[in-house]
Amino acid sequence: MSNNTDLETSTSPITTPSNDDKNIATITHLAGAVFSFIPPLMVWMLKKDDSEYIATQAKEALNFQISILVAHFVACVLTWVLIGFLLFPIIWLLNIVLCVIAAISTSKGENYRYPLSLRLLN
Repeated sequence: MSNNTDLETSTSPITTPSNDDKNIATITHLAGAVFSFIPPLMVWMLKKDDSEYIATQAKEALNFQISILVAHFVACVLTWVLIGFLLFPIIWLLNIVLCVIAAISTSKGENYRYPLSLRLLN
């Protein structure tokens, strides 16, 4: 019978992000709501090596904004059958509300994961 003491457990210490990291992540989520995928992409490309927290949150915001773009494309296609006109305000509202929730969470230093988001970047 083996015991659990033989198992190696490598748990990294939980580090809280700095105030600068929290602010950058918060602005990334809010800017994504206004300027689409460009701000999260820029932040991820420029800061991914500086902070794991910023890299994670920028990837999350980028994945969500790409998902919003896909939803807009689907709504454009569905406009031909008059359903797309109903989807545009729903997509817009969903984008604003979830980005604000993400910004509030990251301002507290929490990791936020968007629901209903395609995970294209890992």
